[in-house]
Amino acid sequence: MSFSWPSYNELAWTEELLADPAEYEYEAGFYVDLIMRTARDDPPRTLLHLGSGAGIHDRVFKRHFTVTGVDLSPGMLKKARFDNPDVQYFQGDMRSIRLDRKFDAVAIPDSTDYLVTRKDLHQAVKTAAEHLRKGGVFLVTAKPKETFQNNNFAYTGEKNGLHLTLLENNYINPYRPDTYEAVFVYLIREQGELTIHTDHHILGLFPKWAWEQAFRDAGMDMQETLLDGVYERYILDGGSYPLTVFAGKKK
Repeated sequence: MSFSWPSYNELAWTEELLADPAEYEYEAGFYVDLIMRTARDDPPRTLLHLGSGAGIHDRVFKRHFTVTGVDLSPGMLKKARFDNPDVQYFQGDMRSIRLDRKFDAVAIPDSTDYLVTRKDLHQAVKTAAEHLRKGGVFLVTAKPKETFQNNNFAYTGEKNGLHLTLLENNYINPYRPDTYEAVFVYLIREQGELTIHTDHHILGLFPKWAWEQAFRDAGMDMQETLLDGVYERYILDGGSYPLTVFAGKKK
């Protein structure tokens, strides 16, 4: 895992320009509803958000929970702290951080791709379990190997004369098992001047049974829910991008 990627540091500000508030409301609202349904008669009050990024999901989460965020990238944390001064953020690695606190719920909604090996996966799920009280809810969004496919995406945004186009390529490299590549090309035009930035990430891609085993080894049950329609409109040439949300409770 790296905290030096341009996408999450000097280019972290672009996420705000590309984010559709309605889509984030829908996605984060979906997670809140699933956490509440999984908890049933014991609604969570505190939430640990691992891989909190620029804090966009936290704008919704903090309406329902007292939120604590953790992220590895200084650029993302700077943006999150500016936008959510009422949320406490820590810089740390979701595989190893220990806050010596228990939470009613832990969520990893948007960063599990950065768990590149199965060891990474088990460490992150263990981190979640160790921060949960007994009966607490764990939610994680995944892209299982069985349903993932190569795709190309195009995003655009414009504000105060600055125009941004982001092209993203996802590619399953047959020579790197259990991974895929994400390549980002940023076209930024400001006052008629074009700058081009690129970023290349190697990301994890695991079968469902690996997720099930990680939950089981951490002492949590697991249920599966599908989340559709979040990114499909950005895909070129009519691809699909199914997301699977796993949720369970600590035994």
